[in-house]
Amino acid sequence: MERKNSKSLKWITNISFFVIAFITLFPILSLLLSSFRPSTELMRKGISLTLDPSTLNLDNYTYIFTQAADYWTWYGNSLAISAITIILSLFFSSMVGYALALYDFKGKNLFFTLVLFILMVPFEILMLPLFQLMIKMQLINTYAAVVIPAIVAPVAVFFFRQYCLGLPKELMDAARIDGSTEYGIFFKIMLPLMTPSLAAMAILQGLHSWNNFLWPLIVLRSNDMFTLPIGLATLLTPYGNNYDVLIAGSVMTIVPIIILFIFFQRYFVAGLTVGGVKG
Repeated sequence: MERKNSKSLKWITNISFFVIAFITLFPILSLLLSSFRPSTELMRKGISLTLDPSTLNLDNYTYIFTQAADYWTWYGNSLAISAITIILSLFFSSMVGYALALYDFKGKNLFFTLVLFILMVPFEILMLPLFQLMIKMQLINTYAAVVIPAIVAPVAVFFFRQYCLGLPKELMDAARIDGSTEYGIFFKIMLPLMTPSLAAMAILQGLHSWNNFLWPLIVLRSNDMFTLPIGLATLLTPYGNNYDVLIAGSVMTIVPIIILFIFFQRYFVAGLTVGGVKG
């Protein structure tokens, strides 16, 4: 009887997960099917799962790959900004989180309290002082204006701090006895142990940077500097709506995120789990 109940529970769990997965994937499936429809069909039926094979074609993708030069400029801008943001954010945030977790220094608790405070402040409140800072630094309409505010993200610092609390301090003491410097301890010993947390945060920071719309919209001015979300938004104007290019272009934006997740997925769950329970 107990075995039968366990099997029934397993079936119910699997069905529930299948339904949840379908609901989650529904917008993506609708977007994918709609990307093969002509603009007239999109205006008539909108984005949906209705399938009419006679109207499906590759014209939208052909246009993007052969004629939409601006689209690939925006794509390249987003790739460059996201890659730079991920690398710098992981480097600096991991160092700060590591120091807060494993070193004792004056003002440590105050500093961590400030990190938590900034973490709770909505970005909309910080936009104006950040924008004024970018103006004073003469960085408006540059990649640096988009990247700099994300280099040391409070959420990344908190995440790495929680993860590093679970790392053994004995390794640090042993390395010091062997004559290793503090930087050598971090880069050669502790950083490799932080690989799961680095992979998890790379995905999260990559998602945030790739989908970031508001801040790049504020600091970027010229069309050739736009990121992909801003560029796609410019396709919708009072004088014409290029829904076919917009939807096909939106499908293409999913590709880098999928690649990023596939590359780091083996560490993702482990990084989130350990970083979330240590403290």
